[in-house]
Amino acid sequence: MAKQITVFDTTLRDGEQSPGCSMNLEEKVRVARQLQNLGVDVIEAGFPIASEGDFAAVKAVAAECREVTVAALCRTSEQDVLKAAAALEGAARPRIHTFVATSDIHLEYKLKKTRAEVIKMTSDSIALARTYADEVEFSAEDATRSDVDYLCEVLAAAVDAGATILNVPDTVGYTLPTEFARLVQTVRDRVVRDRNVIISVHCHNDLGLAVANSLAAIEAGARQVECTINGIGERAGNASLEEIVMALKVRADQLPFASGIKTDELYPTSRLLSEIIGCDVQPNKAIVGRNAFAHEAGIHQHGMISNPLCYEIMTPESVGVPANSLVLGKHSGRHALALRYEELGYSLEPAELDAAYRRFSALADRKKRIYDQDLIALVSSAARTAERMQIEFAA
Repeated sequence: MAKQITVFDTTLRDGEQSPGCSMNLEEKVRVARQLQNLGVDVIEAGFPIASEGDFAAVKAVAAECREVTVAALCRTSEQDVLKAAAALEGAARPRIHTFVATSDIHLEYKLKKTRAEVIKMTSDSIALARTYADEVEFSAEDATRSDVDYLCEVLAAAVDAGATILNVPDTVGYTLPTEFARLVQTVRDRVVRDRNVIISVHCHNDLGLAVANSLAAIEAGARQVECTINGIGERAGNASLEEIVMALKVRADQLPFASGIKTDELYPTSRLLSEIIGCDVQPNKAIVGRNAFAHEAGIHQHGMISNPLCYEIMTPESVGVPANSLVLGKHSGRHALALRYEELGYSLEPAELDAAYRRFSALADRKKRIYDQDLIALVSSAARTAERMQIEFAA
């Protein structure tokens, strides 16, 4: 039986921190509604103490989304925790998410705190948070560059103080899948053991490994994954929700884990976010990119026409994309061209198709995209040439 993975979406918090991806209150609520419809388990709606706008957003999302857990981020300080609690006051299922850095470089240069001081800050803030919410998540910022013994000491203090979810973030996208799996396993063995505590992971994509690291962590025992729509977020972004979810679905033979995501809502959610922030995904983005189900190479198009499984490991419909697309360009072959002509209402004889294909290839060498009107013009030109030749022959 597949083990259930909690999908924690931080598009509205970490995702919005991506330069150029800010959203106003109404836009955040629109995205939150769609995230709830998508089936995410947790929506991290903002960082209440960061601004009045973030406070209002958390409060509005908590009021609007009653079927999911709504989380608010805060640092390990009394003022932060109280602000998060106030923002979540009307939530049906509130979660306070508190964090502090645990790597020596952060302690020395950013926090200017000792290891002992950070442990006390952790314990005090979590104890306070538990007076306002049954679910308290603790994140050890920069966990993957932290001393493992100290990291486990801080996480153990968090659990003792009442944390129910422990997040092990790869804050700067530094780790590799094998070592991240070992770290998660270490936390599981040395801190969680048989206690009713969930291990979560939050991976950044600085080395392009956020999704790979997240999947490795799941195999090692993590049961919550933190991610964003379209992978937006700080610097190179976060682990992409749609990629993680579809990896679990397509490779269920190797990854016996399930999520509650309605996968046919992935593409509509991606498009909504792109529209709101005015930042589209790259064309070749996995799952939701414009070219994810598009085929131009002739050999691929022939295979797709015969059986889509030749070149697609999932159907477009499974992620909410209307249909796959045979893109006509200089790499296309006769099969794709003949199919498109049939769709346009032209039934070409072999000789006619050959003539049209020659003209098409010459045009495709000069033009990046071939449109239907171009194809119609090619057929009309071929017909006019044939008619002229017949007249000349008869004369």
